[in-house]
Amino acid sequence: MADTNNMIPASSGMDAEQSSGFSVYKPGQGYYTRMGTIVGASMVSILGILWIWEYMKGMKLGTLNPLYVAAGGAILVGGIITLVVYYLVFVKPKSVDFLIATEGEMKKVNWSTRREVIGSTSAVIVTVLVISVFCYGIDRAFFWFFAQIKVLDV
Repeated sequence: MADTNNMIPASSGMDAEQSSGFSVYKPGQGYYTRMGTIVGASMVSILGILWIWEYMKGMKLGTLNPLYVAAGGAILVGGIITLVVYYLVFVKPKSVDFLIATEGEMKKVNWSTRREVIGSTSAVIVTVLVISVFCYGIDRAFFWFFAQIKVLDV
């Protein structure tokens, strides 16, 4: 006999994996893309919160110490950002399905071996160094030329 206590009625408009509130939609799926998104969003958020902190340190609100105003503003903005990111990464079905699909596609990719990556990276670094030395040489030649014809005051 089926357990009917955990089933959502079909007329509710919600599928069985989605529930109301802030519960995690499709838990256990898309772990790495969700965590990567959280880390990236956290880094950007920290920069924004630090900016708010510095911006609000000069504000005076009544008799409150400006440091308290800055701390309150930073905490408020941090809390709002946290709720928005949590909602987008864990609750909103459209964005969660996108992150899960992205992780599925990443599993299909034929990733290069360590040896191939090191070889390609070395080739890029050597090419950048050669081009840099060439550009430096051309720059010095132009500098010398323009100094000789008295265009540059040296």
